[in-house]
Amino acid sequence: MASSSEGSGDALLPDFPRGPLQAYRARASFSWKELALFLEGEDMLRLKKTIFSALEDDPLFARPGGGDLPMEKYRELNFLRCRWVFEHDLLRVEDMLQSPLKVRALVNCLGMYDWSLAAKFFLHMLVFGSAIYNSGSERHFKYIPKIFNMEIFGCFALTELSHGTNTKAIRTTAHYDPTTEEFIIHSPDFEAAKFWVGNMGKTATHAVVFAQLHTPGGGCHGLHAFVVQIRDPKTLLPMPGVMVGDIGKKLGQNGLDNGFAMFHQVRIPRQDLLNRAGDVTPEGTYVTPFKQWRLLPYLAAAYALDHFSKSLFLDLAELQQGWLGKDTSARQAELGREIHALASASKPLASWTAQRGIQECREACGGHGYLAMNRLGHLRDDNDPNCTYEGDNNVLLQQTSNYLLSLLTRRTQGGAHCKSPLKTVDFLEAYPDILGQRFEVPSLEDCLDSSVPLAAYEWLVCYLLRESDQKLNQEKRSGSNDFEARNNCQVYYCRSLALAFLELTVVRRFHEHTHQPSVPPPLRAVLRRLSALYGLWSLSQHTALLYRGGYFSGEQAGKMIETAILDLCSQLKDDAVALVDVIAPPDFVLDSPIGRADGELYKNLWGTILQEGKVLERASWWPQFSANKPVIGSSKSKL
Repeated sequence: MASSSEGSGDALLPDFPRGPLQAYRARASFSWKELALFLEGEDMLRLKKTIFSALEDDPLFARPGGGDLPMEKYRELNFLRCRWVFEHDLLRVEDMLQSPLKVRALVNCLGMYDWSLAAKFFLHMLVFGSAIYNSGSERHFKYIPKIFNMEIFGCFALTELSHGTNTKAIRTTAHYDPTTEEFIIHSPDFEAAKFWVGNMGKTATHAVVFAQLHTPGGGCHGLHAFVVQIRDPKTLLPMPGVMVGDIGKKLGQNGLDNGFAMFHQVRIPRQDLLNRAGDVTPEGTYVTPFKQWRLLPYLAAAYALDHFSKSLFLDLAELQQGWLGKDTSARQAELGREIHALASASKPLASWTAQRGIQECREACGGHGYLAMNRLGHLRDDNDPNCTYEGDNNVLLQQTSNYLLSLLTRRTQGGAHCKSPLKTVDFLEAYPDILGQRFEVPSLEDCLDSSVPLAAYEWLVCYLLRESDQKLNQEKRSGSNDFEARNNCQVYYCRSLALAFLELTVVRRFHEHTHQPSVPPPLRAVLRRLSALYGLWSLSQHTALLYRGGYFSGEQAGKMIETAILDLCSQLKDDAVALVDVIAPPDFVLDSPIGRADGELYKNLWGTILQEGKVLERASWWPQFSANKPVIGSSKSKL
């Protein structure tokens, strides 16, 4: 008797016609129907069968005889087929949301019939539609039903004639006019024409157009997306100010009408800015939930960790002088233990911070960051062994947590004071009182000083010290020896304790350094902002622990820390280049085209490419471009 899966397979996957291949199919070591059911699932096979059957049963999809269709006829037919797909509701919206793989299956089925059809459907619904849904807000949802019923037909206009993947160089502009609350979309010249845009050539009525957003007095806010009507849906005639057309026959997929468009002072409503990443108020003020926060905290970390490194080096020099002077005092021994604990945690903190910072810089530089000549890879590779030499970072952190746990044991068992030569643990004298403290900062302004993360870190270290001590004692009571007990405590307790203690020490020393009276008055504001930013940014990585332990309560505490970080980044933005100038090595040492002091990164990149002989000799058939026109990476070289 056939199994249920075999029965399902017979219904969805009928036997192939008998013929010469039958003998080869009979040799298979498995049932092809069973494998198809396993890989696809019954629902997906049923969907594919429905799609293929629907296409086969409609004369619109009959294969034309007598050779290829004329391009215009092919494009008309492709549009009618695309409309047919929407009209026949082969995949409902709720199915798309509940089972995204069904969307993929529909596109693949259409593509197996004709990839021009699949591309047309995909670009309208999934590219144009998704851009509006994902990049817009509730005010743009009015477009979604019009997309599904093909009241409008869409395209995605990013690429320009002279710029494709280099999106920062896109030259179409969108200037905001507050007197009419409109954006003015404009193509400055033919090189800024939107080009290669699928669906734009003949059929698109609307486009998601990417342009550089400008506000009055606010400069350029970078690339943003706008919904722009390019044709009248009833007549398909271009809208006023829009020059739109087809780029012509391609090597393949000629059922898809790839097109171009240029805009001459085309006005669109303010609301047609897709505003998920940034918006413009009616008065013309640019607002965005995103700030220049990616790299500025690492710049603050560079200053804070550099100061800590200098101070720890001087502490080590004091210890060595004591050894040379034959100092055998108890203070000398305690100083050695304290410096060992600080050094054991400072290597992990510094090397991991550098590791994350280098990667963030690499990603922020886009593709240029991946070029070997820009040497971010060298920085990453040179820092990588810092995470393992002289001991694995995670193992070294145990030395620091062991030191802190021993201090707590001495305090609770013998009543000894928690004091150390460098005063890094003196705050533990108030251990019980600190554990009772809570985050109480009345306003954002009060949060913009490093005294706030300093107090939070003292509580955090006390909390983690208590938790680590309780976990260690619990492990010992359960029968673990000392080695096993400490290992079992390390991951979620002692590791975090060691890192938080070292971060506290770095924050404290930089706070004291930036708040001392000897700091020149013109430098106080920027240094204190750096101190606060490093402290709050580092603290924000422990938000879960601050809530779990009860120091934070309610959503306002976490939001205030995040808002303060963004506010400090905004305050430091104009000082960023000068702050880098203070610590940057000469260009000769840095040896990075995009990192040179003149800031001419593209000119420097091009010069380095020429100098290193990266440009191939021009072949005899290569077009003779003028000397001042680029040939590598230019769309002209493809046309």
